[in-house]
Amino acid sequence: MNHDEQPAAQAGPAADNTDTAAQDVQQLLEDARSKADEHWNQLLRARADIENLRRRHERDLEGAHKYALERFALELLPVKDSLELGLASGAEADQALREGMELTHKMLAAAFARFGITETNPVGEKFNPQLHQAMAAQESAEAEPNTVLTVCQKGYLLHERLIRPAMVIIAKAAEGQA
Repeated sequence: MNHDEQPAAQAGPAADNTDTAAQDVQQLLEDARSKADEHWNQLLRARADIENLRRRHERDLEGAHKYALERFALELLPVKDSLELGLASGAEADQALREGMELTHKMLAAAFARFGITETNPVGEKFNPQLHQAMAAQESAEAEPNTVLTVCQKGYLLHERLIRPAMVIIAKAAEGQA
């Protein structure tokens, strides 16, 4: 055995240990990188979730502000209906009383307009079950079937959302025309 051969034989196990240690460090580094990538992805998902929640909250809050008056509006609609009926039937009423009722009606209509409450009066329009409630069907030779002939009670929208459907009488084909 040569003196030079002995260190090479002894260096073999030490070199293996160094390679194994390097592989272990490399494996630890890869594990750390994969965990870092995983945590980064989790962070990005969490940020996206928070942004979606923020947008949904803003949308819900905007809707709550926009439609907060719905119950109040529903309570005022019969008052407006009564005023309109009084004006329509008040031909024989005292002129001063009629003027007062007209002024009150105009003020109420202006308040409705300020808060985004609009009426629907669909006479002559095609019947739409999303906006109208059919009270009866009446034969008509002049009107197309499923067309609104008469409005019994006006419908109302609050910012384009239906709060009360219009109660209507719709046309149906005359007996000999079907």
